[in-house]
Amino acid sequence: MSTHDVQPAKHPTDALVVADDLTGATDTGHSFAARGYRTIVRLTPDFDASEAVVSVVDTDSRYSEAAEAANRVTAVVERSTADAVYKKVDSTLRGNVRTETVAAAKAMDAGAAAVAPAFPSNGRVTAAGYHLVGGELVTDTEAGNDPDKPVPTSSLPVLLDGKVGTVVHADAKRVAGGAVTAGKALIGEGDPRLVAFDAVHDRHLEAVADATAAHGGDVLLVGSAGLAEHVRLDAPTVERAPAAEEPSGTAFGVVGSINPQTLAQLDVLPVRRVVELDPEMAVTDPTAAGEAAGEACVERLDSEQSVVLASARNEADVEASLDAAERAGFTERDARERVTEALGVAAEAVWTAVSPGGFFITGGTVAKGVLDRLGVGGIELRGEEVAVGVPVGVVRGGPAEGTPVVTKAGAFGTDSTVDDALEHLRCLEGKR
Repeated sequence: MSTHDVQPAKHPTDALVVADDLTGATDTGHSFAARGYRTIVRLTPDFDASEAVVSVVDTDSRYSEAAEAANRVTAVVERSTADAVYKKVDSTLRGNVRTETVAAAKAMDAGAAAVAPAFPSNGRVTAAGYHLVGGELVTDTEAGNDPDKPVPTSSLPVLLDGKVGTVVHADAKRVAGGAVTAGKALIGEGDPRLVAFDAVHDRHLEAVADATAAHGGDVLLVGSAGLAEHVRLDAPTVERAPAAEEPSGTAFGVVGSINPQTLAQLDVLPVRRVVELDPEMAVTDPTAAGEAAGEACVERLDSEQSVVLASARNEADVEASLDAAERAGFTERDARERVTEALGVAAEAVWTAVSPGGFFITGGTVAKGVLDRLGVGGIELRGEEVAVGVPVGVVRGGPAEGTPVVTKAGAFGTDSTVDDALEHLRCLEGKR
């Protein structure tokens, strides 16, 4: 990194976003699409998104081994010719945060990485180096205690510390001073220099984004959807046809998340609109469970305009799946993978039979598995959202081509968000 003073920002004309799961890819992509930049999420790196100003790639690496995660990120970044690279990380710090940050920075030969995972409008902030979710240290939250990859520390500088690179903490005072003072933290020695930024307000994220732009593509941006909202591009924008004022179409939802927030959202729906996956059969025979659930959804769609297939309604359903897995000699992760498989079988059966006008999915791993099953290659984002972090897009590729879709991370939204998403999709049938 050069030691010269920060220069006025020259904004890039296009961007690559590299995300580690699908719902993270879509909510971060929305941060660009909402400002009119044509944004396409690629479920596989080979999907053609050449018309996009912002290309978002899901490496599906949140729960991969560190070496594999690094390899996937490196391959995507090295193939890109985009002016700017944005490494999307989880706003609750799950996954291979440091490994993927270093891999992306090295692949683009960056002098520094500006790391700001805060998302203040969604309750995620970093203060005095510590990352908080809903006012709690991330390690004290359900997300922080993820069963597959728990967050080892709430300290962002400590999380980024390692044998490679120099870690610097840019505190709130420095960030509050604006782009110039924030940018000075990016100048110095390191291979690469990793800078952990405090951010408790959107203007702090704006300062970080503007500071990196002033370095002319020599800095890797690392953050969640919050930081992405402030990355400006010198690129044309597009307009989308607005949704209809009244719902008239049909919508189908797949709820694979068992986050308490998602379960509360399910409770808002009338019982007649929810089909429950058999929790034990889903583990022991995913194909049979999926086929049975798919048939039930098709029947229910004969009388209802929107129907949701849920992997669980409460903790008892979750325990039933885990007990079945234990009896069958499967691990907890095996159980989740088999439930995801069953949900994919069901979704494929519904599309074969009735092709609903809109599609809703919650749970990043589940969304990836279900869309892969349907042969979806990408999602073009419309630039609108149902709630903070809950974006709307259109399916590209496969039998669901052109279908409006809403994706949601498990912990996002309010109690009405699932119902709101289904109603919004019913207003979009025929909109592309």
